[in-house]
Amino acid sequence: MSWFESFILGLVQGLTEFLPISSSAHLRLTAVFAGWQDPGAAFTAITQIGTEAAVLIYFRKDIARIVSAWSRSLVNKSMRGDHDAQMGWLVIIGSIPIGVLGVTLKDQIDGPFRDLRLIAVTLIVMGIVLGVADRLAARDETGGKHRAIKERKSLKELSVKDGLIYGFCQAMALVPGVSRSGATISGGLLMGYTREAAARYSFLLAIPAVLASGAFELRKAGEGHVSWGPTIFATFIAFVVGYAVIAWFMKFITTKSFMPFVIYRILLGIAILVLVGTDTLSPHAGESAG
Repeated sequence: MSWFESFILGLVQGLTEFLPISSSAHLRLTAVFAGWQDPGAAFTAITQIGTEAAVLIYFRKDIARIVSAWSRSLVNKSMRGDHDAQMGWLVIIGSIPIGVLGVTLKDQIDGPFRDLRLIAVTLIVMGIVLGVADRLAARDETGGKHRAIKERKSLKELSVKDGLIYGFCQAMALVPGVSRSGATISGGLLMGYTREAAARYSFLLAIPAVLASGAFELRKAGEGHVSWGPTIFATFIAFVVGYAVIAWFMKFITTKSFMPFVIYRILLGIAILVLVGTDTLSPHAGESAG
């Protein structure tokens, strides 16, 4: 991998990680359309450490408060009813599905899941799901001519059951094209949470999973499957760009619809299927054995 490739891929990772359009799919597609080798699941996982570092900094006050309350609740029973302490447990519980499935489906993640046909289908299907969830949220928030506005849930109402559902939604993002943020935010909206609550828990929930995945994949860099220099450079670029995107996205979701992302996902998925269907593009283009 050249330094130019790493710069572009780091830029793509930072731009797409927090938007509901799938960063892993866009890294794969960027390489394909540029005529480069597929950067692979290991490169994707490591560069995601950069974007998660941006999450750690952006939500540092929330994270510090949650970690502090959760730690104190382990020895102080009176703290166990505290919302921040409960959030610590809910992030842990919500991380279980992707941890279990990530290990179980590792070979598929590195191989069959990167087929462009599967990526195209997941872009379309999850785009439709996001669109439905967005319309339901918009209906509840604005109300109708003859109906009252429905009150949506905040994170203070997050239960263990909902946390697990969020977790399974996040696990779906093991398939490129699904989108971690897209799946978890859609799940949150369909469960009745506000846009801001769904996005905030989505970002917090991603921290353990992404950092663990990145740390696990770091060993591949040592085995020669990932170039150290370009990968670290791409991770840094992803961090800088990712931080700016988080700040923009958290403001965007409070007043705007997700429909532009829905339309983009569906059109991109259709375009990929057409290109593959006409043999213009191989479904395995750019794949590497490593």
